[in-house]
Amino acid sequence: MAKRKNTDGTKFLRYFGPLLSALRTLGGSGSPDEVVEQIATDMALTDEEQNELVPSGGSRLKTNVAWARFYLVREGLLDSSKRGVWSLTEKGRATQLTVDQADEIFSRWVKVFDEQRKNRESVEEPIAEQVAEGSGATSNDYRSETLELLLSLPPSGFERLSQRILREAGFTQVAVTGQSGDGGIDGYGTLQINPLVSFKVLFQCKRYAKSVSPSQVRDFRGAMAGRADKGIIITTGTFTAEARREASRDGVPPIELIDGEKLISMLESLELGLRPIKTYELDHTFFGEFREANLTIGSDRIYSHP
Repeated sequence: MAKRKNTDGTKFLRYFGPLLSALRTLGGSGSPDEVVEQIATDMALTDEEQNELVPSGGSRLKTNVAWARFYLVREGLLDSSKRGVWSLTEKGRATQLTVDQADEIFSRWVKVFDEQRKNRESVEEPIAEQVAEGSGATSNDYRSETLELLLSLPPSGFERLSQRILREAGFTQVAVTGQSGDGGIDGYGTLQINPLVSFKVLFQCKRYAKSVSPSQVRDFRGAMAGRADKGIIITTGTFTAEARREASRDGVPPIELIDGEKLISMLESLELGLRPIKTYELDHTFFGEFREANLTIGSDRIYSHP
């Protein structure tokens, strides 16, 4: 088989094998962030590679890994769960993939999608069209539309939305300070772990498409000093690799990071501003037996028509 030209649209093929390996290292399952972090470690990706963004502002690495998962799920190597955890199937646990094998999987499924599109029977048609063209970009779906809407909110509106999300996530006494010159502190709340243990949490909201830098994380931690046990930075953008390391650095108060992708996932799980819609996928296997001619039922003979 001829090797596919390594275009921007097919660079995600290099992550097929590392994605399976990362999940094995993580014990068979992991959150998307855990998997991406493990892949970056295993592949020794530079900070520049980890910080690269797609035109829409999201992480190129996360986007490519998500495309890799898309195909591995259809190949039966990963579970199709949509509950925020990626996991290996039994087949996936025993599978090692080279880039050439990844290319074979990609080519096979592009042909399947193309045939489905021609028959107008595929519920995955928009995705198939885009991948078959080799764009590799995030589809123009509800997630990108939601991100655009979040970016259009005024700063005060984004702060109030963050307040609502934290409340829905189990925080109490959540308030937006609305004060300038407070070291970047936009609000606070309390997370009640159990009847005896609770944490005061300060949060900061950054409504923009660019990446949050490590210096911004350090500045926020400085503003937290002596005022809270934990901090949260919520952004519609992303965090650089250096910022993620700074947030979890030993010996200092930890800071939780919520980027644009995770923020939309929270809106999904909480069903805030996003209503789930039920749809159906055609099961060709079920209808296959009814395509056979001259089927006999009891004493009657049934003839199929082309």
